[in-house]
Amino acid sequence: MNGIDRDTLAKVVAADIEPGSFVNLGIGLPTRVANFLTPDSGVMLHTENGMLGMGPEAAGDQVDPDLVNAGKIPVTELPGASYFHQADSFAMMRGGHLDVCVLGAYQVAANGDLANWHTGRADDIPAVGGAMDLALGAKQTFVMMNLLSRDGSPKLVAECTYPLTGVACVSRVYTDLAVFLIEPGRVVVRELFGITFDELQKLVDVPLEQS
Repeated sequence: MNGIDRDTLAKVVAADIEPGSFVNLGIGLPTRVANFLTPDSGVMLHTENGMLGMGPEAAGDQVDPDLVNAGKIPVTELPGASYFHQADSFAMMRGGHLDVCVLGAYQVAANGDLANWHTGRADDIPAVGGAMDLALGAKQTFVMMNLLSRDGSPKLVAECTYPLTGVACVSRVYTDLAVFLIEPGRVVVRELFGITFDELQKLVDVPLEQS
């Protein structure tokens, strides 16, 4: 099975974001989406550390140590970008002003439950950040992740075993092997990458349907 790489996955997510949307990209893999949004999309990227109008990652002479996203990655700014207090940024998140957030995850359940801040292991460092505010405050929550963990276990599960970030909040799951739509009472496979539907079904314990 040969799935798609991270940049190709980021392109898939970027293409699915409606023009003119206000979007937050979570730390890690989701930040790559910023590099594949077209200039004419009108998408406005928000970061919880207090910026609206974030552009792609900065490189070379573009790097400004004072201009970073929530993951401390140097970024660029688009014309009209604005800056504000972190409290105001969280008010935007909690107030339902974001159309989409894109988050990473340890697990996503078939009903849309999200676990992405702690594995529950005693030696792990909790990393809540703004994930809970984003998952419940945004109008849609997309997840980007590898379908399988390092030990080969699926991250799309019947029920999350890790501490929850949000309940029934995820609407789409983008992975290296498939795109899943989380709908009431079912999980629909919208797109496959280098794998057949039957092969995919054998990897997860969640009943799947084809679109």
